Amino acid sequence: MRCSDRASGGMTLPELLLAVVVLGLMVVAGVGGTSRSLARMRIEAAARQLAVGLEQARSHAEANGRPCALSLASSGWTMPGAAATGSQLPGCQLSEATLRQGVEVRHNLAAALRISSTGLVLDGGTVVLAAAGTDLQRCLVLSLPLGVVRFGQSKAAPGAAPRSADCVVDPLL
Repeated sequence: MRCSDRASGGMTLPELLLAVVVLGLMVVAGVGGTSRSLARMRIEAAARQLAVGLEQARSHAEANGRPCALSLASSGWTMPGAAATGSQLPGCQLSEATLRQGVEVRHNLAAALRISSTGLVLDGGTVVLAAAGTDLQRCLVLSLPLGVVRFGQSKAAPGAAPRSADCVVDPLL
C-alpha cells in the first residue's frame, strides 16, 4: 500500500471493524438508558394518575353530597362490588382510571377505599408502584383522618409488602 493510496480516504479492515464495534456499543448504551427512562416515566405517570383519580373521587363525593368508594386493582382505580364495601355504598365516578401496562401495583389499602360526602378519605394505606427496567419504586401514602396524599420513593426491597415507614419523601416533589 502506497502513501498515495492511503490518502485517498480508504479504511483498512481493522479500522472498519473498530468503528463498527464502537458504533454498536454506543447504540447498546443508548437503548439501555432509554428503556430505563421509559420505565421511570411509566411509574411517574401511574403515580400521577392514581393521585388524580383519588382527587376526582373526592370531588365526585363532595359535588353529589354522598359518600362513595373506590378499589385499587393492578389496572388502576375501579368501582368496588357491594361485598367489598359491606354496604350499598356507590362507586365513585372517574373519567380516567386505567394505568398503563407494565406497572406493578402493590398496596395495603382496604378492599374498598371509602370517601365521605365531604371528600374525606376514611381509609388509609400505602401504594407502591414499580416497573421492570428500573430500581425506582414510587409510593403514595394516604394518611388519616384527612386523606392527605404524600408522595415519595419506597426504600423497601422489591416485592416487599407496602409500609408507610418505607416511603421516604422525595425532595424534588
